Amino acid sequence: MMSAQLTLQNLFALLPIIICSGTAVLVMLAIAFKRSHFMNATVAVMGLNAALISVWWVSRTVALPQAVTELFVVDSFACFYMALILVATLACMTLAHAYMETHSGNREELYLLLTLSATGGLVMVCSRHMAGLFIGMEILTVPLFGLIAYSFKRSRSRSLEAGIKYLVLSAMSTAFMLFGIALLYAQTGHLSYAGIHSVLVQSLQVPMLAWAGCAMIFVAFAFKLSFVPFHLWTPDVYEGAPAPVSAFLATASKVAVFAAFIRLLQDLPLMSFGPMHDVLAAIAGLSIIVGNLLALTQSNIKRMLGYSSIAHFGYLLIAVVSVHRLEQPIVAIYLATYVITALAAFGVLVQVSSPYQGVDADNLQHYRGLFWKRPYLASVMTVAMLSMAGIPMTAGFIGKFHIVLIGVGGHLWWLLAALVVGSALGLYYYLRLMITMFLLEPGMRRFEAPLNWGHTTGGFMLLLAALMMILLGVYPEPLLKAVMMAISST
Repeated sequence: MMSAQLTLQNLFALLPIIICSGTAVLVMLAIAFKRSHFMNATVAVMGLNAALISVWWVSRTVALPQAVTELFVVDSFACFYMALILVATLACMTLAHAYMETHSGNREELYLLLTLSATGGLVMVCSRHMAGLFIGMEILTVPLFGLIAYSFKRSRSRSLEAGIKYLVLSAMSTAFMLFGIALLYAQTGHLSYAGIHSVLVQSLQVPMLAWAGCAMIFVAFAFKLSFVPFHLWTPDVYEGAPAPVSAFLATASKVAVFAAFIRLLQDLPLMSFGPMHDVLAAIAGLSIIVGNLLALTQSNIKRMLGYSSIAHFGYLLIAVVSVHRLEQPIVAIYLATYVITALAAFGVLVQVSSPYQGVDADNLQHYRGLFWKRPYLASVMTVAMLSMAGIPMTAGFIGKFHIVLIGVGGHLWWLLAALVVGSALGLYYYLRLMITMFLLEPGMRRFEAPLNWGHTTGGFMLLLAALMMILLGVYPEPLLKAVMMAISST
């Protein structure tokens, strides 16, 4: 039987999740009381900031790790990823406020859905039980259906199409996860990671039911993380979703799923053992090569960034298939640098798109001569593209360098070859966007889009992201120390 007793320390440990859940309720009540875009957005942002502060407080004052029944564990690993998810969500909300000013329909529900989805992400990173994992994934995923199709209207029919695609394919991945959990339960009689592992290690040979269950659960994770060959939804959904939602999908959503995946691999080694290890390695190589090859042909920036994200999470899988003891900190370092870079890239897209009605400014031609129109946005995008390409003196180089380091330590030479080839391919399409922004057309006049405080706030956030990409590339020591302390102590 699962113990349902909660101590005061347990409640303190769950404070970020409690505050985030309460924020969702407050935003809902605020919408019911009065529809005010500014007020509802402020309530959501204040609540998530309180949750972020509570993560810091929990990491400093609560004895970690703190087991909360059999469902959750709050440790340094969970605190790091909860903070990363909340920072990414707050950045997306900041970008969304200016973007939604031009939206003709109801705008307030966007913040409610973002808050609910972030809450699901927090639940996922703390889960150590199949029930907690499934509930967290559904809380994360279901609001995304509405977020992706949020800007649907006659001129944005792609948004509804993307929402339906994600709904259908996500339902299929949920079915795989439930079937996999059922097979593991049928074999072991447990749903907790520790319980499943303890039964399987006592077996002389791993039963086929257990292998089948692990494979089905991996398929569900592979869909959420866009691994090849489960990646086909990604470019269509990124293109059809509103730009701030695409940013959320690429950052907070994927960080939550990947962190839950890492904890599952850590507590249930069968997921990366034997034939599963070979499958993970093959999918890593395929994701790197296929993601970069498909990105080469794209003239739509959202689709290009979507395919690029497939390649980046392929790079991350190199650390997963390695047996090196520094695997967890390196994954955390890469995810932190990737989140900063992706937020900057999508943030520029939001800033360019938000003053206009109709479709987002996501075509390559929309960025022709951007440096001569809005130089600071072009500068931020340039730094972001250099960071995504892994050019030295940027945050992306630090993340990719550590992935190479772990690959060398694990003697994963063919995956490192895939990384080198993929990086060379990526450099081409990143440079293509950068060159386009600096092209000057005859007769081009300088044009600044209309700005309000929302656009200015988003602009400051983008400049801060660009500064962080450069600072972390030049002096990464603070990030490395923080990650080592947080993850290595788990």
